[in-house]
Amino acid sequence: MKLINQFLLITFSILILLVSCSAKKRTTLKEAFADKFLIGTAMNSKQINGLDSASIRVIKEQFSAIVPENVMKSEVIQPVEGEFDFSLADQFVKFGEKNNLFITGHTLIWHSQLPGWFCVDAKGNNVSPEILKQRMKTHIYALVGRYKGRVKGWDVVNEAIEDDGSWRKSKFYEILGEDYIRLAFQYAHEADPQAELYYNDYSMALPGKRDAVVKMVNKLQQQGVKIDGIGMQGHMTMDFPSVEEFEKSIIAFSNTGVKVMITEMDISVLPKPGKNVGADVSLNFKYDKELNPYAGSLPDSVATALQNRYADFFRLFLKYKDKISRVTVWGVNDAQSWRNNWPVRGRTDYPLLFDRNNNPKPIVEIIIKEAEEAKK
Repeated sequence: MKLINQFLLITFSILILLVSCSAKKRTTLKEAFADKFLIGTAMNSKQINGLDSASIRVIKEQFSAIVPENVMKSEVIQPVEGEFDFSLADQFVKFGEKNNLFITGHTLIWHSQLPGWFCVDAKGNNVSPEILKQRMKTHIYALVGRYKGRVKGWDVVNEAIEDDGSWRKSKFYEILGEDYIRLAFQYAHEADPQAELYYNDYSMALPGKRDAVVKMVNKLQQQGVKIDGIGMQGHMTMDFPSVEEFEKSIIAFSNTGVKVMITEMDISVLPKPGKNVGADVSLNFKYDKELNPYAGSLPDSVATALQNRYADFFRLFLKYKDKISRVTVWGVNDAQSWRNNWPVRGRTDYPLLFDRNNNPKPIVEIIIKEAEEAKK
């Protein structure tokens, strides 16, 4: 009888322990948003190489979609004409497949992080339209074709419109005019007819850019060009953009009939070094201690303000969950964010959902709760 009682006591204790562990299991971001939209993050080379196990664990646990931060950009894929390097891109795609993640490729045609040879000849002069078309086609066919059926969506063209709505005077535009947009989407569709194709840009809440992007998408559609989505880069500050203007753009872009995605989201708490900074990666301002006020830690008042701003935007995203297909933050933890070195190198910023030790900030629990309470 004594042995039986001991057995029952042990069994009961185990059951209590299991129930307790089950009750303490936290809901993850990807679980909370599973019936709303994909929740994604950008992966850097250390994560892709398997060298950052702590943030890899966060990616596997919390996110349902991934995008490469740099390893699919043209300067990495084809640094020399005709010489392709798919080593990191291959590992990235394999990671996504192994972990059942929605894989987005980033980016096919972009004026920045472009190898020097792409648009010029040996003397540095612009190549002819015919040569540039062939180089675009070769690059897109090689990259998209390699991952046909595996990468589910592509940022085909990145940042072709200025903040005022005018065309960015890139080499692509100088040589081919606005038709380079059509050609890029055409080549990507030919390389993988099933892949979703996106246009991606920053400062998309500005009225001038909003109207220009809508006009561009409408023209592509009239030309019979496949375009499946618009990526609204979420590189934000504490005072830009306004939630109201961002909402207007979600509605305007959705009204074109394509998917809307929030891409590259991060919110900087640091002071801007100048006006109209936007998210142009070529900007570089001189370091000043006054521009780096939170080098040691973030004051509670600022942390609360950042938390509230994130919450406001995620409430907006949940409001339009029928129009938004994905929300992607640009990095896993604060230490890895490009914001620490742009547009001023050597600063300490706090723009993401996880802190420098890969711990979730309080905002993670808040937006999970908001998602769970939102109507399906």
